[in-house]
Formats: sequence, C-alpha cells, structure tokens
Amino acid sequence: MKNLFLLTLVFAFLLSDCGGSTPKDLFSQIKSRGYVLVSNDPNDPPMSFLNTQGTRPSNTKCPSGTYTTAELQGFDVDVAAEIGKRLGVETCFIPQGWDVITAGNWSDKWDLSVGSMTITNARAKVLTFTVPYYYDTAVIAVVKGSAINTLSNLSDKALCASASLTYADWLNGNLDLPPTDIFAQPPTNVKFVPLSGDQACAQAISSGGTDFVGYVSANYLVEGNIADGVPVVILGTPVFREELAAAVDKSSSLPTDTFVNKLNTIITAMHSDGTLTTFSMKWYKADLTQVPK
Repeated sequence: MKNLFLLTLVFAFLLSDCGGSTPKDLFSQIKSRGYVLVSNDPNDPPMSFLNTQGTRPSNTKCPSGTYTTAELQGFDVDVAAEIGKRLGVETCFIPQGWDVITAGNWSDKWDLSVGSMTITNARAKVLTFTVPYYYDTAVIAVVKGSAINTLSNLSDKALCASASLTYADWLNGNLDLPPTDIFAQPPTNVKFVPLSGDQACAQAISSGGTDFVGYVSANYLVEGNIADGVPVVILGTPVFREELAAAVDKSSSLPTDTFVNKLNTIITAMHSDGTLTTFSMKWYKADLTQVPK
C-alpha cells in the first residue's frame, strides 16, 4: 500500500508539471501555447497597417480572426514581433478599438498592448506599463497662411484632435501627465473638434472646407504631414512630452509579474543593442527612442 501511495504521488506530480496542466501565470500560458496575442489597430500608419504583399503562413499558431506578423507592418508591429521573438513565441495581432484597450478589463481576450500608448496616471490604474520603448512630443499644426503665430491667437478658435488620445485631453485641460512633461496650457476658450484616427484632422485639412484652423498631434506625424504636402506649419514649440510603452491588463485572471519583468528586460535590451533605434529610423526617419529634451 505504501509503495502504491508513493507511486500515486509521483504520478500526480508528473501530471501537474506536464504541458496540459493549468498555467501558473500569464507568461507560462503564453509559452505553453506558443504565441503572444497583441491588441492592434491595423489602420494606424506608420505604427501599424496592413501589408498588402504579405501572406499568412500556413504553419502559423495564430488563431483565426487575428493577423500574423507577415500580414501587418509598421513600427509597433516590428516592436511586437521582436518582443515575441525574444520571448520565444510567435506574435499574433488582434484588432481592437482604442477605447477598449485603454479601459483595461480585457477579460483575457489578449495578452499585451504594443500600440504607442502614452503612460498616464489614469491608465496606470487599470494597466501595468512596461518601461517606455519610445518618446515623442505633441505640437500644434495650423493652416498655412492663417496668420496665427502664437498660442494666444488660438483663443476662441477651433482646433481638431483625435478623440480619446492625449492630444484631446490637452485641449480639454484634462491631460494626465507629470507637470514637468507639460510645457504649455491650451488656449482659452478653444473649441475642440474631435475626429477618429491619428490622421483624420490632417486629412480633413487636405480635403478643404474644415471648420477648424489646425490640429494637435505627435510631432513626427505633423512633420510627415508637411512632407506629404498637407498645407500646415508647426506653431511654436512642443506643448507636452509623452512616454510610450507596452501595457498589460491588471485584471488578468493569471498573475502577470513574471511576464511584465520579461517585457521590461527585453525592451531595455532592445534600447541597449540599438534594435529600437533601427525600427524608429526605418519608420520615422528619426530616433524617437531617446528622451526628448
């Protein structure tokens, strides 16, 4: 009987240690299934957009309804793919709305956000942020020839910004960043015109007939708009600075500490070995991985 009892204990231990056992944390689950699921917007260039030349691999582990790294391209896609590579798993992308991602409480539908998310105090209540993987500043673009030369000239005028982003928060006076990262306050009585998508304001100006005189967006996006012929100029200097990081849901049903520690180690190494700089130069033609002064 004693030997039978010992054999039963050994068999139970082996079962608990096999691949079919319940994962002890999120990282174990990711390693067990062989892929990390990253929330993504496939219509947000240059961060993430469809690769029309890409073909879904036949041997992919990515579930149906998701994208593989071959089907998307962009800065965040490259960063997420490299993170998956260094974790030793495949990276898969699941389309999600920005409001849903930043709200947390993901119900275990995906593991990670690598979507150029700015670290804010409000978001940090529901999400665990990694170390930043790049940085940027926000600027105001005004229509060329508008005779607007200072922030005070924008008082009582209409400015556009993408809804639910930090640029809209700044215009509304609700920017949730450290005071040292906010360089200027919004104009008095400014009229906020919300549009959906990072490029929507610039596209509206290009199309003509807008009811706003400019927009607030990331410096690299505005510079890209100008290079593409959008008839705007940058007004003055940046109005705030932001740190952008990957994020994990605090309400995950599995512990996330090991996963977050792995992510921090990987992103720190990608800074040190120049990988992030290479990706930034490829997609932005500038190194945004350095803290802006």
